[in-house]
Amino acid sequence: MASPIWQPFTQMKAAPPPFTVVRGEGIWLELADGRRLLDCISSWWVTLHGHAHPALAETLYQQAQTLEHVIFAGFTHAPAEQLARKVLNHLPSELTRVFFSDNGSTAVEVALKMAYQYWRNQGEQRQVFLGFEGGYHGDTLGAMAIGQGSSWWQPFQPLMFTTELVPFPATFEGDLEVETKEGQVLDHLTRLLKQNGDRYAGIFIEPLVQGAGGMRICRPQFLQSLAKLVRQFDLLLIYDEVMTGFGRTGELFACLKSKTVPDLICLSKGLSGGCLPLAVTVATEQIYQAFYSDDPAQTFYHGHSYTGNPLACATGVTSLTLLEENPQAYQGLEAQHQSYLDQLRDHPLVEQIRVCGTIAAFEVKTDSANGYFNVIAPILKTRFLEEGLLLRPLGNTLYLMPPYCITPAELESVYQIIRRVLDSI
Repeated sequence: MASPIWQPFTQMKAAPPPFTVVRGEGIWLELADGRRLLDCISSWWVTLHGHAHPALAETLYQQAQTLEHVIFAGFTHAPAEQLARKVLNHLPSELTRVFFSDNGSTAVEVALKMAYQYWRNQGEQRQVFLGFEGGYHGDTLGAMAIGQGSSWWQPFQPLMFTTELVPFPATFEGDLEVETKEGQVLDHLTRLLKQNGDRYAGIFIEPLVQGAGGMRICRPQFLQSLAKLVRQFDLLLIYDEVMTGFGRTGELFACLKSKTVPDLICLSKGLSGGCLPLAVTVATEQIYQAFYSDDPAQTFYHGHSYTGNPLACATGVTSLTLLEENPQAYQGLEAQHQSYLDQLRDHPLVEQIRVCGTIAAFEVKTDSANGYFNVIAPILKTRFLEEGLLLRPLGNTLYLMPPYCITPAELESVYQIIRRVLDSI
């Protein structure tokens, strides 16, 4: 009997039956037919410490016996309080207020609404947001509107509010034009802000790495210049660190690596260690105070049924503790990537290599245009599965984002398999 499940990002008519996973352990997934796959992408970038981590499992077990859920309006509980404080301890001191939600898209929606209402509560009507070409912030309508350049979302364009996109200064190893590209983007933004600065509520960016847009990397220097420009023209800087947070860039957060301070930051994915849906949007005290009023109309009326879920928050506390106790687990991966990429730098199909912390990516040369719908993607995906690797190329962009528990020998074997597959194409 066919499965009744409608799968995400899948054309169900053409798709083969999904693989049934029966067990996860560390970097490995065991399938129902007995095969094992090495999870090279942390199962959509959420599994920080590996599958079935005993500390996270024990936390879930203990918390489930105490409090599994409670309404979060007018109530709170220890796991949420502990997690909020623990997250704030690692963020810039200007960020002081934590709003819980369920996933990356909702964290972005919360930031959108906060930014818009922040200005409205002060008597200003700023209704336009800026974003970057190639950005991806989620699949809800507001999140799609911020990154509306994707062809996935063309059917929904009539439903989206207006945003303005500027180029993203993507760079890679040996890029001699990076400073020119950054200067052109900043000049373009400066012109927009000089002409109509008071119409913009804020600017969204995935700091350092655009994820679903192709693991496109920008330099910390660009983020520093962007932050300075935003401050000059008095709009809100909003970081979508749903993917880049919790060690992915080699520091706990991209804002720390770039030495910049956003007004709002969206966190999810690795927040619970990959165990349960959980997200937060963290705001500065200045934004919070714009809602702190005797006027009910200035309240932030937003919430979700599972906001601040105790099970998810408890695993978040344990996950952050694991990161604090072993920072080398994520800080040491960049050097390993660089070392093993030496096996690929001379390959005729490899170009535009880039590495940022735990993330490594490059383009596979084909006769087709670069992009998400490049025909090489399903071929590569199938070949890697045959070789025992879970990899999901973004078109002709091949990337690695493994759990932090991967060993140097395991990572080297992944690169050896990648080389073997590319040799066979």
